[in-house]
Parts: sequence; C-alpha cells; structure tokens
Amino acid sequence: MSWLVTGGAGYIGSHVVRALAQAGLVPVVLDDLSSGMASFVPEGVALVQGSILDRELVERTLREHEVQGVIHVAGFKYAGVSVQRPLHTYAQNVEGTRVVLEAMAAAGVDKIVFSSSAAVFGTPDVPLVIEETEKRPASPYGESKLIGEWLLRDQAIATAGSEKPLAHTSLRYFNVVGSADPSVYDVSPHNLFPIVFEKLLAGGTPRINGDDYATADGTNVRDYVHVGDIALAHVAAAQRMIAGEPIEAAYNLGSGDGLSVRQIMDAMARVTGIAFTPEIGPRRPGDPDRIVATGQRAARDLDWRMRHTVDEMVRSGWEARRAAG
Repeated sequence: MSWLVTGGAGYIGSHVVRALAQAGLVPVVLDDLSSGMASFVPEGVALVQGSILDRELVERTLREHEVQGVIHVAGFKYAGVSVQRPLHTYAQNVEGTRVVLEAMAAAGVDKIVFSSSAAVFGTPDVPLVIEETEKRPASPYGESKLIGEWLLRDQAIATAGSEKPLAHTSLRYFNVVGSADPSVYDVSPHNLFPIVFEKLLAGGTPRINGDDYATADGTNVRDYVHVGDIALAHVAAAQRMIAGEPIEAAYNLGSGDGLSVRQIMDAMARVTGIAFTPEIGPRRPGDPDRIVATGQRAARDLDWRMRHTVDEMVRSGWEARRAAG
C-alpha cells in the first residue's frame, strides 16, 4: 500500500514525500513538472509524470500502485497571478481536485489530505484567525481553494453511507519557508524568501513594500512556517486516517504570533552575513496589516508546533538555495 502525493515534485510536495518515507509510508508522486522538478523526487520513489486533469492517468496510478490515500498538493499556487489567469486557476485547482476525487471513488481510495491555504480567509478583520473565521477569499486562487474544501465536504456527505466513506481534511497554511533537505529549495518567483535570496545573490538590495502599517515596526506581519513542519503535519493527518481516528474537516497551520517583514529582513542580514538596509517601496494594494492564525487545533490532533526559529528558517532556505548554484 502507498500514498499518492500529487505535486510531489514541487517544493512543498517533495518535503511531504520525504516525511512520508521517513514515517515508513510508501510515497508515489504524480506531477506534470510544470513548476516541480524531477530532481526534487528522492531516488527510489516512483514518479508518474502527468496532469491531475488526466482522469484515466490518475485512476490508473491509484490502482497500479495500490494507493490507500492521497495527499493532494498539486495546484496553481500564485494568488496574484490568479487574478490575471482565473480560468487556468480554476481548471487546475477546482477541476483538478474534482478529477482526483472522481478517480479515487472509481479506484476505491477513501482517504485524502488536501493542501488548502490561508487565502480562503482573504483579509480577516480579527487579530488571530481560527478555523471558523469568516471565509472571504480575495483572489481566484483563494476561491479555488475554498471550493476544493467544499468538494471534499460534499463527497464525504455523498459517500457517508457507503462501504468506503471519504475521510478527509484540509490543511490551511500561510507563508511556507525554509528547507528540510539541502537538495530542495523554494523556486517560486513570487514568495518573499526566494525574492530576497535572489536579490542578495545578484548583489541587489531587497525591498519592503510599505512601512506605515499599524504594526509594531510599521511592516506587515504574517505567519511564516517551516516547510519541514508543514510536511510533518500532512503525514500526521495521513496516520490519523490510517488509524481510523477522528479528524477535523480543516486545520490552520499557524504560528500564533507571526513575524514582520522587517524581522525577516533583519534575520536575512544576520544569517547571510550580507549587511543591507532594505529599500522602502509603496504599499501593495490590498495588503492587510496582519494575518496570523492559531495552530491550537492542529497542535491537539497533528502534533503541530513551530520547531524552528526565524534564523533557522532563513538559514535552511539560504543554504539550500546556495547549494543549487
């Protein structure tokens, strides 16, 4: 028996693959390599190259590898770009999730851990987000992730009286950073850590977008969580399902306090040894002062906790990026 990781050749997915293997579960990867990298898949792990939109391929993979559960990480993850490419976003994230669920039903696979996002909340007007906080997604990306959660819910209701009722959970996470393996790094051109790393490697000066927010140092406060911790939470959810233990429909994987962009910049300078004073640019439209979530429910059920300091998060990401050349 194995666990299928869709998007398992990506930055987050490949960490999930490693965590599964370390926990004694057999991972199988399905990835179209549109943003993932085959080199991120550990040696000895089966890699099926193809799209989650290919219904026949997904079902065949589930059957041939005797998959008992799916960790669904694959998707189009760029919130800002999704505004310009809504149809592509919905195709990948909504239709893709529907196809995965349909193939699972056909193959008799009844467990799924869904990689959702804090983007389902949009711009919350509360200091600390909990699972029940109102969902007001502000982008097609956030909307597509919320619809994904609905798809899981509705399929679970539809199969509740069957021989194989769907067990599911959605893990909502925020700013995923760092690396738990020196051969894997964040390749996104839109995330803060790789943006700063590339700027420093090119001899440039990183920029902060606005320093007049209603926070302690004037810069945005966000939840930054280590990718290794995120991966462990996915595995804990899978193990809970295997054991037949009750599991919530959704968990927020938050830090509970957050870090400001200036705190991140200060850590970047400390860890890299490159002294710099960040440039201050204008605010980005729609950027809220603070988005931080509690992870208490995940701590209760999924052994969720912040295992890394900000310097450790920066150092692991920096070392992995430099190792890539």
